[in-house]
Amino acid sequence: QVQLAESGGGLVQSGGSLRLSCAASGIFGDIIGMGWYRRAPENQRELVADIGSSGITRYADSAKGRFTISRDNARNTMYLQMNMLTPSDTDVYFCKLVARGGGVYWGQGTQVTVSS
Repeated sequence: QVQLAESGGGLVQSGGSLRLSCAASGIFGDIIGMGWYRRAPENQRELVADIGSSGITRYADSAKGRFTISRDNARNTMYLQMNMLTPSDTDVYFCKLVARGGGVYWGQGTQVTVSS
């Protein structure tokens, strides 16, 4: 059974930092990529950052220069270091994993709240 265990969310003051973690288990085959998404209108999700098997990363414009995504392949764990947080970053952040063969998996989400 595939499980994505997210942690690291919480309440932080504006200008503070958080580090989100996503640990994957029960994955068969290679992991192609992992990423972090946040809620968007109409129950959609928008990319915050992701990292591919080659190590190439992508960031939303709002995240560039403040957030850093990384991955520990040996532990199948992904991280999002979030610095200089502002209230506009407040949202639920979801872990996404894409496995070889086309499997796509989502975590339950972890709440990030940034106060003024």
